[in-house]
Amino acid sequence: MLTQGLDEYWRTVVNTIQDGVMIVDTQGRIVSVNSALEEITGYARDELVGSSCTIINCTSCELARDNEGCHWCVMFQKGKLRRQRCAITRKDGSVIHIVKNASVLKDASGTVIGAVETMTDVTDLLEKETQIETYRRELLAEDTFHGLIGRSPAMFQVYDMIANAAQSDAPVIIYGESGTGKELAAIAVHEAGSRAARPYIKVNCAALNESLLESELFGHVKGAYTGAHRNRTGRFEMAADGDIFLDEIGDMPLSTQVKLLRVLEDRVIERVGDNQPIPVQARIISATNRDLPTLVGQGAFRRDFYYRINVIPIKMPALRDRKEDIPLLAEAFFRRIKLKYEKKNIQGIARETMDVLMRYPWPGNVRELKSAFEYAFIACRGDVLEPGDLPNDITQETATPSAPPLPAVGDLDAIRKKRLVEALRAAGGNQSEAARLLCISRTTIWSQIKRFGLK
Repeated sequence: MLTQGLDEYWRTVVNTIQDGVMIVDTQGRIVSVNSALEEITGYARDELVGSSCTIINCTSCELARDNEGCHWCVMFQKGKLRRQRCAITRKDGSVIHIVKNASVLKDASGTVIGAVETMTDVTDLLEKETQIETYRRELLAEDTFHGLIGRSPAMFQVYDMIANAAQSDAPVIIYGESGTGKELAAIAVHEAGSRAARPYIKVNCAALNESLLESELFGHVKGAYTGAHRNRTGRFEMAADGDIFLDEIGDMPLSTQVKLLRVLEDRVIERVGDNQPIPVQARIISATNRDLPTLVGQGAFRRDFYYRINVIPIKMPALRDRKEDIPLLAEAFFRRIKLKYEKKNIQGIARETMDVLMRYPWPGNVRELKSAFEYAFIACRGDVLEPGDLPNDITQETATPSAPPLPAVGDLDAIRKKRLVEALRAAGGNQSEAARLLCISRTTIWSQIKRFGLK
C-alpha cells in the first residue's frame, strides 16, 4: 500500500514538471513519459510507451559502432548529455526545437538499466531570435546608410556627401534642424572612412559653461583652478587620430573659438593651466541647428573660425522636405518599438494613421516621429495603430486635411513585392541570386518571401 502511494506521489510530481520527461530501457524502448512530453511530441502516452525512442526522430541521436547491449547509443557510452540543442519531429510531422538533458540510470549494483531524458521546447525562443536577427539585418541592409533611413533624392545627396567627406581629413560641419539626424550623419562620416577603427569622441558645446568646456576639450593640470585635484586628459587627446564630434558648435563661446582656431591651424593643444603644446591629429566634425553666417554678421561667431570649420558642409533635410521617406521611417520605428515592448497583438499601421503622418509638418523632424511611435505603442489598445493612438498635437494639426492622402506604407509594400517577384523570376527562383540582383542580404529575401506570402 505504501509502495503504491509512493508511485502515485512520484507520478504526480513528474507530471507537474513543465519539461518533457522520457525514460527508456537499454534497448531504447520507451517505458515511461510524463504529460509534458505528450504535449511536446503530439503522441499519446499509449503510443509512446513500448515504442522505440527513435519515434520522435531526434536530430542529436547518434548510433555507436558497437551495437551490443546498451552500447547501441552514444549517449549510453557518454553517460550523460547536457544542454544539447536539437530538433524532434512531432506526430503531425512538424519540427520543434528542444534543449535536451539526459543521464543513464543504474541499479544498486551499478549496472546500467536505462536512461532518463528531459526536453525543453525552445521553438518560440528560437523563432523570436531569428525574427530579431532578420529585422536587424533588414533594417541595416535595406533603405539605410550607416543608420540613416531614406530613399528620397535629398537623402541620396546626403549619402553622397557623407561618402565623399569620409575620404577626407578636412573638417566637416553638419547643418540641420533639431531632430534631423545630425549626430547619425556624424557617426556615418566616421564609420565610412579610414578612421572607423579609431576613436570617436562626442562633446556637446551647449551643455557646459566656458571654463568647463575648455577643460573638457583640452584637459587640465592639477591646480589649474579650484577643484582641479589631478591632471585630466581632454577629449582631443582621447580622440587621438580618430574623430571628435562637436555638437551644437554654434553655441560655443568666442574665447573657445579662438583656441579651437589654433588647434585647426597648428594641430596642437594646451591643457588648461599648462603651456606645454600637445600634438593632436583628430579630425573635427561639428554640427549646428543655427544659421552661422547670420551669427557671423552679428559678431556672435568668429568669421575666421567659421571658414575653418565650414570646409565640407553637409545639410540634413527637414522631414517635411522628404515626406516620401515617412513610410520607410514609420515601418522601421514600428518594428523596433514592437520588439522593445513585445506587443505581439499590434500587427501594423492603419492606412488612416499613415495619412495623418504624411499630412503632419513634423517641426521636430525624425526625432518627433520616433517619439510619436513610442507614444502610440503605449496608447494603442487594438491590433493596429489608429490615428487616435497618436499624440494629440499631431491629430489636432491634421484634423482638417489640406491635401489629398499620400501613398501609404501599403503602397511601398506593393512596390517591394513587385521588385522581389521580378528578381526571383530573373534568378530562376534562386534566392541567393535574387539577393545579389537586389543588392540586399539573402536573409532579407527570405523575410520578404515569408512576409508577402510567396512560394
